[in-house]
Amino acid sequence: MVRLAPAEIFRGARNWNHGLIRESIVKRGNPPKESPKQENMNPTKKKSSLCPWSLRSTVKMDPTFGKRFDFDIPVLMWKQHFTPETWDRLKERNVPYGWRGLSYGVIARSVQLLNDSVNSRLFTMTRPPNSCIRCAVVGNGGILNGSHQGKDIDAHDFVFRLNGAVIKGFEKDVGTKTSFYGFTVNTMKNSLIAYAEYGFTQIPQGKDIRYIFIPSDIRDYLMIRSAALGIPVPEGSDKGDEPQKYFGSEKSADKFKLLHPDFLHYLTERFLRSEILSTQFGYLYMPSTGALMLLTALHTCDQVSAYGFITENYRKFSDHYYEQEKKPLVFYANHDMLLESELWKSLHRVGIMKLYQR
Repeated sequence: MVRLAPAEIFRGARNWNHGLIRESIVKRGNPPKESPKQENMNPTKKKSSLCPWSLRSTVKMDPTFGKRFDFDIPVLMWKQHFTPETWDRLKERNVPYGWRGLSYGVIARSVQLLNDSVNSRLFTMTRPPNSCIRCAVVGNGGILNGSHQGKDIDAHDFVFRLNGAVIKGFEKDVGTKTSFYGFTVNTMKNSLIAYAEYGFTQIPQGKDIRYIFIPSDIRDYLMIRSAALGIPVPEGSDKGDEPQKYFGSEKSADKFKLLHPDFLHYLTERFLRSEILSTQFGYLYMPSTGALMLLTALHTCDQVSAYGFITENYRKFSDHYYEQEKKPLVFYANHDMLLESELWKSLHRVGIMKLYQR
């Protein structure tokens, strides 16, 4: 049965925002393919290895996830990664896993602005030896309503939020701290439309907040360049849009991070290769924003806790924690939420991360 999402949520969005409800749990497909050799190591690896209780130790000992995780893969795209060889390889893959059909000039001008070492890593803090970077990734699931997890969330060193991250009025449940906000331009704008009635009228802003772009379309590259330069978007569906209304008036490329297309490809192949890819809806599929943020944290932080993510008993809760009336979680063909649920459960069970459940 096909069920379309409410029109107001997807106004101006690409047609893949409409999808197919999936009623049964998706089984894992073929074993993941090996990712290509990378040009540069993940700059966060040395920093994270200082932690004696890093999740990397648990990953290494686990017979299944030890083969899936590759901590050497670059998480972020920046100027040094933009080589002729990288262009020739990625132009053969569709977005978000590559640059097929995208303008070389747009990609080059955008990535080359990310030319500082801070663009190559998430964390710029210095820390003493034997310390661990503790991260909380906060989804927007209804399980957080009444959870009283706010203090626990804020106690982490870094807090990731995404899409319609409503905070005001829900501080006791979701906390107030935001270190990273993750999104595609499409999901950000859709969230501002769909969840305005719940108080989401502006994405998190602040001097210390960093923005993680997921490059799902050419508009993400155009927006990140305009944001770094402090100029209106020059072309495309967002032409004339002013980035400062989303990210604040500070003009600095240092505030912006761009996930590497190779990293997105690796995550999909190794962790979330859905059977949807083998159907007529395969071209619609990519992991959800929440999944990409959580897996980003799992590849950069030492200890990770996930809040507001789908659990086995998701039917007990509303779709989002800020909805006054219970709304069921709806599954669309562009994501595989049940496969993601299986992954979070498995990672929690073996101790690689902590999944909030109730």
